[in-house]
Amino acid sequence: MSIARRYLLAPSLARLLEQERGGHRVTEGYFPDHHDRNTYVRMEEGRATLILVTHGVREGVEVPADLSLAQAEALLDFAAGRIEYQRIDLSIGPQAATVSRIMAPGSLDLIAVAFEHEEHAREFQPLPWFGAEVTADPTYQNRSLAIAGLPGVPEVELTDAALDSLLDVLEHGSASSQLPAEPSAAVALTPARDPEEEAGDLGIEDSVIRELARSLSPKHR
Repeated sequence: MSIARRYLLAPSLARLLEQERGGHRVTEGYFPDHHDRNTYVRMEEGRATLILVTHGVREGVEVPADLSLAQAEALLDFAAGRIEYQRIDLSIGPQAATVSRIMAPGSLDLIAVAFEHEEHAREFQPLPWFGAEVTADPTYQNRSLAIAGLPGVPEVELTDAALDSLLDVLEHGSASSQLPAEPSAAVALTPARDPEEEAGDLGIEDSVIRELARSLSPKHR
């Protein structure tokens, strides 16, 4: 099972990511906990799964089973709580990341970065556009959000450095704060870019900046 570190994300930046990368709707319904296991049902992209999580010494092990959509919808009616969110997948350097734009039971934006090795997870430095880390806070886990509702959410500060860092990720998946790497190797692995590609990147940057300006205008505060 991969290791994930989870951070808060400013709503304006999450909206920009959704605009540029799309995403898909996910609904999860959680059932009451047992001392050694818990269960939840997930619906996404026309598929449904019942997932049994058994608790080991260090981490849970998930065992999925396919369901029909009708079965999943019936089970959701008996769930202790549910969560609905837009899932946006992206890459940040070598790491896979997932943005969750939570819509129910309330509004909240999170980003989770996945790692195969615990050492890499410890060494990772959050990017300038990340908010506070909430990995160790169980109230920000999907199960808790679904059953107990949203905790108090601090405001995530927006800065020029945050926007620049996010633009780097949107344009070519790079980031200024990653696991240690040899600078020469990073340059050697960067492919030459043709004028059409650069023009496309400028289009992304322009649209992102315009959207951010609209989101930060006084009428939206």
